[in-house]
Amino acid sequence: MKKTLFDKVWDSHVVQRIENGPDVLFIDRHMVHEVTSPVAFLGIKTRGIRVMYPEKTFATADHNTPTMNQHLPVEDPLSAKQLEMLEENANEYGISYWGLGHEKNGIVHVVGPEYGITLPGATIVCGDSHTSTHGAFGAIAFGIGTSEVEMVLASQCIMQAKPKSMRINVEGQLNFGVTPKDVALYIISQLTTSGATGYFVEYAGKVFRDMSMEGRMTVCNLSIEMGARGGMIAPDEKTIAYVKGREFAPKEVAWDNAKTYWDTLYTEEDAQFDKEITFNAADIEPMITYGTNPGMGIGISNGIPMAEVVEGGVATYRKSLQYMNFNEGDSMKGKEIDFVFLGSCTNGRIEDFRAFASIVKGRQKAANVTAWLVPGSHKVEAAIKEEGLLTILQDAGFELREPGCSACLAMNEDKIPAGKYAVSTSNRNFEGRQGPGARTLLASPLVAAAAAVTGKVTDPRELMEEAMVN
Repeated sequence: MKKTLFDKVWDSHVVQRIENGPDVLFIDRHMVHEVTSPVAFLGIKTRGIRVMYPEKTFATADHNTPTMNQHLPVEDPLSAKQLEMLEENANEYGISYWGLGHEKNGIVHVVGPEYGITLPGATIVCGDSHTSTHGAFGAIAFGIGTSEVEMVLASQCIMQAKPKSMRINVEGQLNFGVTPKDVALYIISQLTTSGATGYFVEYAGKVFRDMSMEGRMTVCNLSIEMGARGGMIAPDEKTIAYVKGREFAPKEVAWDNAKTYWDTLYTEEDAQFDKEITFNAADIEPMITYGTNPGMGIGISNGIPMAEVVEGGVATYRKSLQYMNFNEGDSMKGKEIDFVFLGSCTNGRIEDFRAFASIVKGRQKAANVTAWLVPGSHKVEAAIKEEGLLTILQDAGFELREPGCSACLAMNEDKIPAGKYAVSTSNRNFEGRQGPGARTLLASPLVAAAAAVTGKVTDPRELMEEAMVN
């Protein structure tokens, strides 16, 4: 039987198949952070066992960390305690630990690829739902719970039922001003937040082949927002070029052997998926969400749909709009905003800052907007400075913060106040996600930049065309 990419990677990692039960899957890379790991480490300590493969486990601080004055003690006592426990546990069990102030510190799903921890054909887990990001390299990557974190620490294995397979093809050429974030939000808007539940998705087609590795990471990052267990893209020359030479990537003979294996990682012709969907790139425009889940998204030139044409309950839909203080039929363009957040494991990479800077260059931040620009890692921070982007941002009235998850989630100091609107490049817009009562509009870095300089929801293509004329 012909195999899909997913089948090849999954099947090669099965240690044991349990009849009428899950598979025991070997895990190549385990990423841990300060929020979901303390109880897991306590579990193995209580049982008197060690971490089986500490060299396959990597720890970084990101969720609870401040993004200003990181050289000072963390003020929040709970956050400080969690960071302290992560460092103590990493040291006790011989795990690489990149805490605040470490040159490799950053968001777990940003630093993993940066340092070659993320590799094609690997299995990667983390106590964080957006572990799906690493699937951009042709890896099987997914988030796990605290008890599963303990299981992987203890055995380097996890028990998982094999998901069904889905292939999503996007063919054609993307329109002007459309980014990988827009592609992902469009797919989610079409499938809904439960449209891929029970599946592991492979993204295929010209649009994904043309994307950079950073763009692919953005798409795979958002896979779980349509209910998928994860998403992946077959490795190609771009993948190999990105990985080569990174610190934890294979070297010399090991590299040659690894590349020989990676060249086999593709879906064979006539391999069968449980479900397959194809979209036309021409149908996608810059996207923005208007509700309280990532599936409630529209092209920026469209109006908010009427309840009668939306899948699901009318009462729930209208409750969502009430929370956002929006109305059916409203145009999103022109709605005033209060905050802009550029960052997160979805859009905290250097390409995202390049895109943002391309819009704000020669313009000024709107007076009514508070902007948080947060790089995903110190590598990203350094590149922003080296490429001259920091000067562009500062000239436009913006400041750069220090790496961390920041305003993606209300777990640190960067919270959006109740009732305020934030155009955010992150991944979730649930009620209270960015702070109690906060109202989140998910968008690309281009849309975020356009909002930051106009103070309202603005089609970035208008500013891009204006710049081209000038």
